[in-house]
Amino acid sequence: MRVQGRADDRFANVVAVMADVLAAQPGTGASFAVWHDGRWVVDLWGGYADAAHTRGWSRDTLVMPYSVTKPFAAVAVLSLAQRGQIDLDAPMQRYWPELAAAATVRDVLTHRAGLVALDEDAPQEAFYDWDLMCSLLARQEPSWPPGTAQGESALFYGHLLGELVRRIDGRPLSVFLRHEVCGPLGLDFHVGLDDAELGRVADLSGFGADFAEAQQAGNDLYRRGVTNPPGARDPNVVNSDRWRRAEVPAVNGHGTARAVAGLYVALAEGRLLDADLRSELGRGHGVERDLMMGDERQWGLGVVVDSDGYGMGGLGGSFGWWSEVGGYAVAFMTGHIGGYDRGDRLEGAVREALGLPPL
Repeated sequence: MRVQGRADDRFANVVAVMADVLAAQPGTGASFAVWHDGRWVVDLWGGYADAAHTRGWSRDTLVMPYSVTKPFAAVAVLSLAQRGQIDLDAPMQRYWPELAAAATVRDVLTHRAGLVALDEDAPQEAFYDWDLMCSLLARQEPSWPPGTAQGESALFYGHLLGELVRRIDGRPLSVFLRHEVCGPLGLDFHVGLDDAELGRVADLSGFGADFAEAQQAGNDLYRRGVTNPPGARDPNVVNSDRWRRAEVPAVNGHGTARAVAGLYVALAEGRLLDADLRSELGRGHGVERDLMMGDERQWGLGVVVDSDGYGMGGLGGSFGWWSEVGGYAVAFMTGHIGGYDRGDRLEGAVREALGLPPL
């Protein structure tokens, strides 16, 4: 499979790995970008943008990376905190009085609020009706006392934070991101696509029997948390124009690998948050079991934190990351649903080229 784009000579093996990754993807393609030492050293893409293989993946092809969207939502709230308009340790009810859960803003940012699943059956229409989804969340009792445990709010993180933005700033999260974060920083990442952007989107592929079987794994809380409302893992839903136009900012951002890595570059360079707030974002709150995902992890403010750095992965294998150890930003954005092994191989080749130990 032909790889397009460019990479510095020392990253020749990254290009070779990218070719292998694309050749192994039977559906749609992918993009991969790395920023290091003040510039883009890898910017690659390839494959197809549709499952029928009639459209090629281009430099500006957008794709939905599921939870890779979550740090963008977090950054919107942190931007308002930097302006003094949000107190991270204030109760959510200060800004959203109707919310039943006694969680702080920080609890929500660090996935400790307990609002991970709805007890009431919600229609798919809730994804397209912001007020309906927020009303369901407002009356939902948390799955644990806020602040006492952690669990990723898979579908609702963006609504919880986005409603804060709307109530404080007056604009929907999608508009705030477009005008206050992504636009000024030149990041080709969007929640809620317009007509022109719809023409650049790659389909998600790979929702076969293996994917369906894997979705039955996990605990009961996880299964309830990702299937109600239904449709977020249905290719007929997520590949529709209606979904792409909607605002579901826990999962349905659309962007390029450069845009996702570029968010972490902007954070590292202090162009988005001041040093203290950026340090808070990337500081973990202790390794604990994630009651939704079932693994041991450590959350910062909207990002997963480990000994190397911080970032976020999404269902299907996309991820964005800042390596504190290596001083680089990296993102892999794939249209074909699969595991993280592809991105791990690519990042491993980057680290080898930089003389860094493997992850």
